[in-house]
Amino acid sequence: GVPVGFWRSVGHSTNAFVEETMIDELAAAAKVDPVEYRRKILNEAPRLKRVLDVVASKSNWGKPMEKGRGRGIAVHHSFGSFVAQVAEVTVDGGKVKVDRVICAVDCGEVVHPGIVESQMESGIIYGLTAALKSSIKVEDGKTKQANFHNFKLIGMDEAPAIEVHIVASGDAPGGTGEPGTPPIAPAVANAIFAATGKRIRHLPITSDDLK
Repeated sequence: GVPVGFWRSVGHSTNAFVEETMIDELAAAAKVDPVEYRRKILNEAPRLKRVLDVVASKSNWGKPMEKGRGRGIAVHHSFGSFVAQVAEVTVDGGKVKVDRVICAVDCGEVVHPGIVESQMESGIIYGLTAALKSSIKVEDGKTKQANFHNFKLIGMDEAPAIEVHIVASGDAPGGTGEPGTPPIAPAVANAIFAATGKRIRHLPITSDDLK
């Protein structure tokens, strides 16, 4: 076996990708708007439903976008916090650019709002790097990627505009270091479907997925 290290948000990142892209596929099959579909199945999860409603409102969900652009949504609960994200993407010539990410987070009682915002932003960038760039290749018993010169991260020129909306809550404090990461990959994948009609079922997303 190949030894692996720790991952920001651990299993939540892969689980959220599978769950939230599948939910989007079910919504499409039912011919129901992705937000409305989620609202119907979140009656017993009021905190997830609340961040869903906030992010839908803040992102102007339902407003038409021009050809080649799409808007996708995902929600996830991890480490005691509830996060919803909308990604707006442009797909052009086999390339995807994430233009904007809107994030709503209910992490319970907030002590320092600035830290919550920073953690959500960094978690989103981390997740975008994984979704769009990160892959590891093993040859002759060792990994080809050695450091950041051949394991690229999202650069400042590639980073989207990010909005973080903290939902007021009197519940016990949850985490903020990891919950920002899981929803971003499925939100981007669902946005790509909205823009192109193509489903993304594996990561990282490549140009072949967009053809």
